[in-house]
Amino acid sequence: MNRKEKIGILGDGGWGTALALHLFSKGHRVMLWSAFPQYAALLAKKRENVKYLPGFQLPRSLMITSCLDEVIAMNKILILAIPTPYLRSVVEKIPGKTVHNKIIVNVSKGIENDTFMTPIQIVRSFIPKAALVALSGPSHAEEVARGVPTCVVVAAHKLANSALIQELCMSPLLRVYTSRDVIGLELGGALKNVIAIAAGMCDGLKFGANTKAALVTRGLHEIIRFGMRYGARQETFAGLAGIGDLITTCFSPFGRNRAVGEQLGKGRSIKTILSRMTMVAEGVKTAQSVHDLAARNGVEMPICEEVYKVIYHRKSPRNALRDLMMRAPKAEI
Repeated sequence: MNRKEKIGILGDGGWGTALALHLFSKGHRVMLWSAFPQYAALLAKKRENVKYLPGFQLPRSLMITSCLDEVIAMNKILILAIPTPYLRSVVEKIPGKTVHNKIIVNVSKGIENDTFMTPIQIVRSFIPKAALVALSGPSHAEEVARGVPTCVVVAAHKLANSALIQELCMSPLLRVYTSRDVIGLELGGALKNVIAIAAGMCDGLKFGANTKAALVTRGLHEIIRFGMRYGARQETFAGLAGIGDLITTCFSPFGRNRAVGEQLGKGRSIKTILSRMTMVAEGVKTAQSVHDLAARNGVEMPICEEVYKVIYHRKSPRNALRDLMMRAPKAEI
């Protein structure tokens, strides 16, 4: 595993920065792109992502740019670490002919409102011939940056593409598995954020381990039900991109979506919560997409539906829990 590549990372958030540090440590030539020239200049000067991943030094030879054309032209592998609500606005600026011989790896998680597209589907709509790979799994940026042992999954329709990304990313601290279930990987990563908001509400309401264990278990059932409706493989959700990512997001203090839910559980409004955040909690917008898709296709998603009502209709989290507990009795499976 000594192959070295030129890798451009689009997105200066915590996860993009953590991946930049990891890949640089493996000897790859890494370029980190920021959409904001002023912040790119600050990153280059301070050599620390003080806004999104403070406390970690960016090596001098890790390149930083705000020029999209530069990062595309100079790198063979492009990693998209852009929150799903903003992904389209970036991808539409990338001429398809400039990336025909590159591999594009998406690491963001979500379902776009209105179009109901996953990130890979958004990219493919603009660059239909691109070699696309999805990366997901239980991988908080702060822990990856600290060198905490982590496992993720990469999925592509062509095994050669996922195998290449596996080789480039693998290290004693980051183990990478491959899959061909791209839609399963993406839906697992998107829906777990909605369930994590519900888990955070449990924390905000001071409920215990009983409640959260039940929530995570039943939440996984909803993810599987939804995923299989859209062509995902059930076994994907028993792996790192399913239950693994769900556990991390629902229990970790670093989870942004769990933190949003906790504040909702404490009685704060979603408007107030989001106004105080510097990073994007993907589950907030994904809750809208999941609600709309489930209603359109008759998929039963009671936990996700209650999260939607709390966020968009100001329903009390305590009332949401009561309504979940008092649903009609049924068999578990």
